[in-house]
Amino acid sequence: MSLFHPHSCSNPFISVSTDSGANPTADTNSSNDLCFKDSKQRIKKMFNQIELSVSSYDTAWVAMVPSPTSHCNPCFPACLNWLLDNQLPNGSWGPCRPHPLLIKDTLSSTLACVLALRRWGVGEEHMTKGLRFIESHFCLASDESQLTPIGFDIIFSGMVEYARDLNLNLPLRSTDIDVLFHKRDLQLRRENSKGREAYLAYVSEGIGKHQDWEMVMKYQRKNGSLFNSPSATAATLSHLPNSGCLHYLTALLDKFENAVPTLHPFHVFPRLCMLETVESLGIGQHFREEITSVLDETYRCWLQGEEEIFLDLPTCALAFRILRVNGYDVSSEALAGFAEEHFFNSLGGYLKDLDAVVELFRASQMIIHPNEQLLEKHISWTSHFLKQELSNTSKCAYKHKQNIMQKVNDALEFPHYASLERLVYRRNIVNYDVDDIRMLKSSYSSLSIGNKDFLRLAVEDFNACQSIYREELKQLERWVREKRLDKLKFARQKLAYCYFSAAATLCSPELSDARLTWAKNGVLTTVVDDFFDVGGSEDELLNLIQLVEKQDLDVSIDCCSEEVEIIYSALDNTISEIGEKAIAWQGRNIKTHVSEIWLDLLRSMLQEAQWSKEKAVPTVDEYMRNGYISFALGPIILPALYFVGPRLSEAVVKSGEYSLLFRHVSTCGRLLNDIHSFKRESMEGKLNAVSLHIIHGTNSVTEDHVNQELKHLIEERRRELHRLVLQKNDSIVPRQCKELFWKMSKVLHLFYMKDDGFTSHEMANAVNAVIHEPILVDQL
Repeated sequence: MSLFHPHSCSNPFISVSTDSGANPTADTNSSNDLCFKDSKQRIKKMFNQIELSVSSYDTAWVAMVPSPTSHCNPCFPACLNWLLDNQLPNGSWGPCRPHPLLIKDTLSSTLACVLALRRWGVGEEHMTKGLRFIESHFCLASDESQLTPIGFDIIFSGMVEYARDLNLNLPLRSTDIDVLFHKRDLQLRRENSKGREAYLAYVSEGIGKHQDWEMVMKYQRKNGSLFNSPSATAATLSHLPNSGCLHYLTALLDKFENAVPTLHPFHVFPRLCMLETVESLGIGQHFREEITSVLDETYRCWLQGEEEIFLDLPTCALAFRILRVNGYDVSSEALAGFAEEHFFNSLGGYLKDLDAVVELFRASQMIIHPNEQLLEKHISWTSHFLKQELSNTSKCAYKHKQNIMQKVNDALEFPHYASLERLVYRRNIVNYDVDDIRMLKSSYSSLSIGNKDFLRLAVEDFNACQSIYREELKQLERWVREKRLDKLKFARQKLAYCYFSAAATLCSPELSDARLTWAKNGVLTTVVDDFFDVGGSEDELLNLIQLVEKQDLDVSIDCCSEEVEIIYSALDNTISEIGEKAIAWQGRNIKTHVSEIWLDLLRSMLQEAQWSKEKAVPTVDEYMRNGYISFALGPIILPALYFVGPRLSEAVVKSGEYSLLFRHVSTCGRLLNDIHSFKRESMEGKLNAVSLHIIHGTNSVTEDHVNQELKHLIEERRRELHRLVLQKNDSIVPRQCKELFWKMSKVLHLFYMKDDGFTSHEMANAVNAVIHEPILVDQL
């Protein structure tokens, strides 16, 4: 990790908007290609070298530490020289990225620097200019729209008191100073708790000679620091000689030479943030080598139990979630120390750290084992806390608070199991803040957090992919007309939705064959479902099945109706096309397997039609054995598996793991559908899982009771599906293929989040967002 300094920092503002009427903006000229490559190269370098902004505030406190051999001399004179060399033209010292909302931060940093100079009797002119800045800007110290450093009221007041001890006359009115001390006293008189104790230890420099330094030492870490904070560690060392504190600060200056960041070490979290950023913006495919390196290094740190991970909630939760999602073996017990009662007795809990709670909430959703009750408890208390905070600040007008509230809202509204990749990418791109300001006791920034290169690359990649999707959709529209599927009056026309589910999950440009296979079979399953449900007679249904069984027939003779002829011709042609295309991917024709998949579906649909005609009432088990197949995911998912990369042997396709993946996702889909369609199907005299549970249950069984029972079953199957997808040991189905089952599960949960999916207005908006509406960047 290295530091970057105020005079070398720049961060132009960038805003993102959408325009449904605009043409695609993915440029193909050489200059933009070069810009694209340059952005990629700069991001690759960021993975290898984390740069963190220097903190003039923390550097000032380190500069104030006296030498252990002579209290008349500074222990770290290089820091003092840095302060003399880095005062800004307006007389202040402060954030690397000047910002109108960081005046409190600048005031705190400037006063700390003035105190350091006064402590050692140097820089008289610098002090004068600094005090002049404080005098002219102090009115903003009480401005609530300003970003407030942690502990500002205590620390600034403490520095005012220290100025008096140094006989430094501050240009502040006595009434203003009284207000400061009153705010400090209110904080110091709050009810005692372990969280408050940790907070007071963290802001030790503001308490100074009144601090209980023995209490503070309870929070010393293995590296010798207090909370990885140079300022808190320096303040402690100034009052209480300690070899650990001295070693930490000496090592810090050995590494950074003459100035320090506001926290150190800071290595695992920013690299995980970079990984999360490129993945969540949809550009992870450009950085696979770098991502693998971060994952392996993070897992090494995890196994070694490094404090940087396990003593910091956001880092621990983020590491757990990312490692688990990528198939690493990590135990949820690592999050045991962040139970509700422990959290609120910690520094983060005392400060109501929303970022930390959001990370824990998201991590706790990664339940894949039945005995992970700890994560269940975390979900319960974190969701309650976040909803409460969202309600309390829903009308906040300050942008910096709106940003974190947007993050909270997204976490609550879009659970990981119902989030489609392209929708996530778009939402994250539109909300991406290149002016991301992080605040501890002073603000800090990193080139790897909030960077316009990420945004530029993400927008260009998103729009380039979107232009491919539009061309594929046009191709599919031609296919529907050529196959005369639009002539079938009984059939719902759902091409856009079918293709949306493919494009929103199978995002990479090279997966075109998988998307087209998925979408075509999605259209055909809708047509066939409507044919068996309302469009065809029993003779026509049997005729269609016989045609698929026999194949190689004369459709003009063997089809009993025009509708059967249209459907069979489209099916036969599509099955043959998929079989031929697979040769390039698999080295063999898969037509026989695709035909078998379709026959399984047609026979299951015929069984349901016969039950309906005979008014038969199957058992719940009979219904589900047939129903998970008749839900019609087989032709959509299973042929597409052949087009995502790995070669699938007969052994894999016939394995129990393959079958179980399909059964789990199909069962989830069947039950989700039956819960949401129960009332409509009951009015039509149709049976489904809900009505059968009621029929075969006791007299006391109600619809609500059955729904709760089925939702619990859906959750169990979904988690087991996720476990199978993430499992590395004893797995023969390639991860890329397993991901398709999980992606379909996400589609289903999104479709059925509110009502019966295909009729949802929000789904139409989602289709436009993924396929039709490019993202426009107003300024780069």
